[in-house]
Amino acid sequence: MGYNFLPCNRNQAYLLPPSLADWLPESHLAWFVLEAIEQIDLEPFYAKYCINGVGNSAFNPSMMVALLIYAYCTGERSSRQIEKHCQSDVAYKVISANQSPDHSTISRFRKDNQSHLKLLFLEILRLCGEAGLVKLGNVSLDGTKIKANASLAANRTLEHLEQEIEKMLSEASAKDAQEDKAFGAGKRGDEMPEDLRDRNSRINRLKACKKRLDRERAQAVQAQQDKIEERETKEESTGKKSRGRKPKSPEEAKNKEAKANVTDPDSRIMKTQKGYVQGLNAQAVVTERQVIIAEDVTQQENDKKQLHPMLEQAESNRQAVEIKEKIVVALADAGYSSEDNFTKTAAGDIELLVATQKDYKQRKALKEQPPPDEPIPEGLSPTELMERKLLTERGRQLYKLRGQTVEPVFGQIKDVRGFDRFMRRGFEACRSEWSLICATHNLLKLWRSAKVCWN
Repeated sequence: MGYNFLPCNRNQAYLLPPSLADWLPESHLAWFVLEAIEQIDLEPFYAKYCINGVGNSAFNPSMMVALLIYAYCTGERSSRQIEKHCQSDVAYKVISANQSPDHSTISRFRKDNQSHLKLLFLEILRLCGEAGLVKLGNVSLDGTKIKANASLAANRTLEHLEQEIEKMLSEASAKDAQEDKAFGAGKRGDEMPEDLRDRNSRINRLKACKKRLDRERAQAVQAQQDKIEERETKEESTGKKSRGRKPKSPEEAKNKEAKANVTDPDSRIMKTQKGYVQGLNAQAVVTERQVIIAEDVTQQENDKKQLHPMLEQAESNRQAVEIKEKIVVALADAGYSSEDNFTKTAAGDIELLVATQKDYKQRKALKEQPPPDEPIPEGLSPTELMERKLLTERGRQLYKLRGQTVEPVFGQIKDVRGFDRFMRRGFEACRSEWSLICATHNLLKLWRSAKVCWN
């Protein structure tokens, strides 16, 4: 008697043509992504293609968009790895209709359509809204530092950049003279070295860094000059000398230690709880159900100037995707605390509830200090009023929601999906990538909620 095993013949040809529908279960994420793409307006992605069919055949943009979205949903962003998956992974084969775009095509599509990819965030937010997943009322705002595709060691001071540029130009001049002598003028030897002919070469990045540091130095000098003039004007009007230390001269205000990164000049040195990183500051406004309703990236190291722009974007997005429920309260940590933020009216008359001290101190105060007595004393500053509001029973209950909403979202993105570093370089490229990450975060929420009802 023989073993009762199922046949295992790898040379067996298919008796009937195989169907992609049999390759994955109906509940698989790949099918959900394809169904979601059918609900999204992809017209901007088709704009650059010839409608008369002239030219070489191109991959269908809807397939390429679905491929990128599925890859980002599963934590894969490398174009080379996506190419490999298309050759060996069943889910990727379903997404790509058994086609295999190479990594250059994938990378080029992502780069050429980075402005359109940002539109996907709104389209997916609209799908979440139609499914009833976007419950507003209370939202939370926070920022997280994402590493750039660059090293801290690649930062240079202005003086260092000037020396390096001068050195490279001197070497180029010496190289030209040497090759002129060896090959004669007018021949191949008289061309500039390759690293200076390439528009994306190191010297161009060095010049871009130098230009940025020159601009920031000029801004610092002008700001200090304005500060001195304001102080002098005040002293003349009051007839009294201002208290405090006399401001430094404009020349002394120059930050001689300011640095720029020669690998990605758009990135900045950012301080985190674990030390300093070379990166950018990614922002998100999140609902209680952890759906992102607004996102952006900034080069500013702190969050103070992001509060109102992010809430304006959140209100604009709410109207764009036609969500009737309004945002009532916005919760934020002490990174957004400032007198200017508290005195300015937020978009849509959103009420602000912002911590006025570091998170552990704020938690301690909410735990130990009793609710304030009524009525509210006169003459309190905006910051003091905010402190008082946080200590009320309502303020305590609302502020607890902040740590339960936005912080887990960053944990899901950075730790679970592995997005703790940008793959691309340049500010606009990173903005596009963060938008795609936030869009796929929302799409995964929609998939797991099982509240889909396509029209």
